Parts: sequence; structure tokens; C-alpha cells
Amino acid sequence: MLNKTYNIAVDFDGTIVEDAYPKIGRPKLFAFETMKMLQQRGHRLILWTYRHGDRLQEAVDFCKEHGIEFYAVNKSFPEEEFDGSVSRKLNADYFIDDRNIGGLVEWGKVYQLLIGERKEEKPKRKGWFRR
Repeated sequence: MLNKTYNIAVDFDGTIVEDAYPKIGRPKLFAFETMKMLQQRGHRLILWTYRHGDRLQEAVDFCKEHGIEFYAVNKSFPEEEFDGSVSRKLNADYFIDDRNIGGLVEWGKVYQLLIGERKEEKPKRKGWFRR
């Protein structure tokens, strides 16, 4: 599915970690592994969260300790300055959030949907086969 690189916005509480706000919950199964694989393929991850101030910094530090540094945090690109004159809607190609309609799919499924890797089928043999 992803033949080029994309901006992917990722929520924190309930998505990367179990929801325990204002504390930081346990990491969701395969969340950090999936995000690392996405970054290795050149995709830009944006942390998109309700957190701000010290709580936001705690989340950023937690992710960094787990091997993830974000392209941007609560903005579309690192240099963006919020002056109140424009919408805070992010310019992202995909959003990963536990508040999606239907909830958050498992991170393994997120990986499959975004990367689209499938096991290759063995070619069918024509004719008879001898040992």
C-alpha cells in the first residue's frame, strides 16, 4: 500500500500505551516495533496527543526511551509555529488513534494494512514432478 513515504499521526494514550492518563500506561503489544518498522521504511511519524506541557514531555521521553523519536509533535512539521490563526488539524496522510470508529485495530494489523507485506505464494508446477 505504501509505495512512497507518508506522514502518519499517532495518538499516545490508548494507542501507543494503555490509557492511564495522566500517568503513562504499559506499551501496547507491537506498538513500538511497528512504529520502528514504519520509520525504517522512511515514513514520518507525528505524535498527535491531547497531552501538553510536562505531560507531553513525559510521553515524548517515554517514546524516546523505547526507540522512537518523532518527526514532529502536535504539529504537521517540526518548524511549524502555532499562532492561533490557522486550524490545528494536522496535515497527515494516516491517523492511528484508539478513538477511530470501531476502535484501534491491533498493531500487527496496522503494520499489515500500511506495509502490505504478504507471504509470497509458491509458483505452481506445470506437468508431472519427479523426485
